[in-house]
Amino acid sequence: MRSNINVKIKKLHPDAVIPQYAKEGDAGMDLVAVSETWNENNTMVTYDTGLAMEIPNGFVGLLFPRSSVSKTTLSLANCVGVIDSGYRGPVMLKFRYLEEGDVYDIGDRVGQLVIVELPFVQVTEVDELSSTERGAGGFGSTGK
Repeated sequence: MRSNINVKIKKLHPDAVIPQYAKEGDAGMDLVAVSETWNENNTMVTYDTGLAMEIPNGFVGLLFPRSSVSKTTLSLANCVGVIDSGYRGPVMLKFRYLEEGDVYDIGDRVGQLVIVELPFVQVTEVDELSSTERGAGGFGSTGK
């Protein structure tokens, strides 16, 4: 069973769509584009959801592309967007336009919002770390 939190949403645009889960058990709520802005060389497009939100302290909003992005020539520019609990501005998703091809239209679901609880992390500087089987093995050290 999921725990419940309340996230306040403010419509900044009359066509804004309040985020919702498409199916029970979904991790992310769909975000719908109300406008798009292209940069001067048409290599980046920003979709505005027309929404602002108040994420409770101790939580973060994470913006992910939807799996339908694979049907476009777009790639979310920052891979995962972060909405901190103190941010009250418009929620937007910026995509790189990689090559000629399909993009999202106004009214399309362009991303998904996942709200996650955050622990408060205390950092301690030490001279040594505990050892593990993996150790310092990095990129690809455990196989392909």
